[in-house]
Amino acid sequence: MDEHAAASAFKLAMETQKPVFEEFFLARLLDLKFDYADERCTITFGLKDFMFNPQGSLHGGVIAMVLDIAMGHLLNHLQGPGTTLEMKTQYVKAARQGTIRCCGEFIRRGRNISFLKATMTDEDGATVAFATATWAQLKKPRDG
Repeated sequence: MDEHAAASAFKLAMETQKPVFEEFFLARLLDLKFDYADERCTITFGLKDFMFNPQGSLHGGVIAMVLDIAMGHLLNHLQGPGTTLEMKTQYVKAARQGTIRCCGEFIRRGRNISFLKATMTDEDGATVAFATATWAQLKKPRDG
């Protein structure tokens, strides 16, 4: 593992993180880039070896986390904060290098419960993993 790159990423994440969408620690650590267009949340990030499992590919936990983030950030962007009630992740192929793209979108938008999906692809456009999830809308805090 490139220990210098891992330490530098951790240091930068610590220095720049804020407890808000797109800027929280894990998003900064993985250097996630966010784009919202066409009622989708697209996240891109470059693979680094500190994200890998012992077999040398992107760790399944990192994959699931980024899929979850793509859906959660989309929900927040269009409707406000929510929470994952359940999520099913299916892993299709190993990702070992390059830039990863993850796209979250709605299957069905509801007032209280929404269904979303996210697909992760490698730089060749091949599917790495996909997830579906059920989300509950969180109540906005009352003023005063």
